[in-house]
Amino acid sequence: MGQAADANRIWKVPALMCGIVGVASNAAVNQLIYDALLLLQHRGQDAAGIVTQLDRKFFMHKAKGMVRDVFRTRNMRALPGPIGLGQVRYPTAGNAYSEEEAQPFYVNAPFGLVLVHNGNLTNAPALHSALFNTDHRHINTESDSEVLLNVLAHELERTSRGFSLSPQQVFEAVRGVQKRIRGSYAVIAMIAGHGLLAFRDPYGIRPLCMGRSAEGAIMLASESVALEGTGHRFERNIAPGEAVFIDMHTQVHAQICSDATVLSPCIFEFVYLARPDSVLDGISVYQARLNLGETLAKRVISTVPPNEIDVVIPIPESSRPSAMQLAHLLGLPYREGFVKNRYVGRTFIMPGQAVRKRSVRQKLNAIASEFKGRNVLLVDDSIVRGTTSQEIVQMARDAGARRVYLASAAPPVRYPNVYGIDMPTTDELVAHNRSVEEVRDMIGCDALIYQDVEGMKSAVRQAAAAPSLVQGFDASCFDGVYVTGDITAQDIARMAAQRHTPDENGGDGSRLTLPNPATSQAP
Repeated sequence: MGQAADANRIWKVPALMCGIVGVASNAAVNQLIYDALLLLQHRGQDAAGIVTQLDRKFFMHKAKGMVRDVFRTRNMRALPGPIGLGQVRYPTAGNAYSEEEAQPFYVNAPFGLVLVHNGNLTNAPALHSALFNTDHRHINTESDSEVLLNVLAHELERTSRGFSLSPQQVFEAVRGVQKRIRGSYAVIAMIAGHGLLAFRDPYGIRPLCMGRSAEGAIMLASESVALEGTGHRFERNIAPGEAVFIDMHTQVHAQICSDATVLSPCIFEFVYLARPDSVLDGISVYQARLNLGETLAKRVISTVPPNEIDVVIPIPESSRPSAMQLAHLLGLPYREGFVKNRYVGRTFIMPGQAVRKRSVRQKLNAIASEFKGRNVLLVDDSIVRGTTSQEIVQMARDAGARRVYLASAAPPVRYPNVYGIDMPTTDELVAHNRSVEEVRDMIGCDALIYQDVEGMKSAVRQAAAAPSLVQGFDASCFDGVYVTGDITAQDIARMAAQRHTPDENGGDGSRLTLPNPATSQAP
């Protein structure tokens, strides 16, 4: 396939908001990785995978579904070894139901490599052409993570030149990778017989941190909650542009591999994606959400007099801290008016709008006594497509609310996200090219109050242990400013055209995916 042919190929770049984990230890790591993935399940429900290494041999199991469904007793027994990594995934492009695109990805040379990736490469089509025409490497899926793996493999082959691999050669390879790839990436890779490698993009868009257990095991994970929940003490975050290499003796080597770095984490992590008990880049997610509620309270006062509000009700679950702080500052009662069915997945990250719309009333049920005859202020973490908000407002009215006001702890989502969040097309964004009043009319609430962009950034920054170290945020879906500086209108149009359209009946359109008998048997 030449460059012209590749340009005509329907290249579906998967933007991935995932959870990744890697462990290096002196004991078996399969259970540790499984437990960590359970703690990161909120970051992806589409697929899960674990790979371990014993005596230079990799053992892998991955499949569609949630962690508890993908891994049975027999699968865990087949994952031996003291080093390994895992991932939970949700896709926003490519084939959402293709098992072959589940991670980890593997390539046999040099040494043997497996990789998990959280993020999205914005120049994957150009890299794919270069890999085929220049590096002579074959890409078998539509995943940008496989592209990234092959770029890393090529650079490792170049720096090692067929000899034994030193940490310095690993860092030189990562430096070569970072010169070639664009976009957001937090990566954990395993090099057979050598160790565990992790690295992060120069802007630190996607999170990655490291911790250590009392027994000396080292864990790398997307969120600190995965470390704490598995008995690992948080040590530090992986810095933007940094690579960390953990050798087979669990010795840690680290080096900044990018010429220019700036900490600009994705602000949507703090608004919605991360667990509230996580701390990302020194910023408490819970405190950030409390702060968002405080700044939102000031916006509410300017729109709806507090004496016209009888009760503040959060839309579970990410909005609870913001709603509590807002209610406290306004001197209003805070009530739980919606009960969540915990056995229905997060609406926002379900593949397919029809599935998303069907799930809202299955997911939430209103407590009528909290609504009947009252003017209620509903607080949500963000409003993306507006379909969920519209149905929740109607649920409040059906439960007897006299007036329904809606406040969003985040500003209007007006622009596509290209760094790994499921909002890549402007057509799906209710606030794109619409005024607040137009959005209010579409949702059907009596008043709509949004956070402002600068207030959001200030609120999150003030939740940092050292606010001065946070040099900025990727808030592109709110302000249209893409921190990598390489995104054009043509790029956005291409990504919108290539976004996946999954089979909402659950079918798998992949021609290469074969039945997996193991996933259909009881443990």
